[in-house]
Amino acid sequence: MKTLILLQADGAQGGGLMSFLPLILIFVVFYFFMIRPQMKRSKELKAFRESLAKGDKIMTTGGIIGKVLEINDDTVLIASDNSKLRIDKSAIIINAQDSLANQKK
Repeated sequence: MKTLILLQADGAQGGGLMSFLPLILIFVVFYFFMIRPQMKRSKELKAFRESLAKGDKIMTTGGIIGKVLEINDDTVLIASDNSKLRIDKSAIIINAQDSLANQKK
């Protein structure tokens, strides 16, 4: 009688671990296909914003394309069609020169 109870208890523990395996697998897949690429993109964008120099053509999140005139800690002064705009660095998304060159190919 004691042997039967022990066998049932061991079987229940194995089933409990096996029931969490799909949940763990889903988390691993989610990490490699969603979280990790987003972290990589964020690091690349931060490095791009830090490497800005005067004369670079950039595009903002609002779609404004301009040439960098001045760079401060958190802001950038750009020239676009006879106007000057001061924008936050976080609004810059891509290098417009590279984007325009890729579109022509």
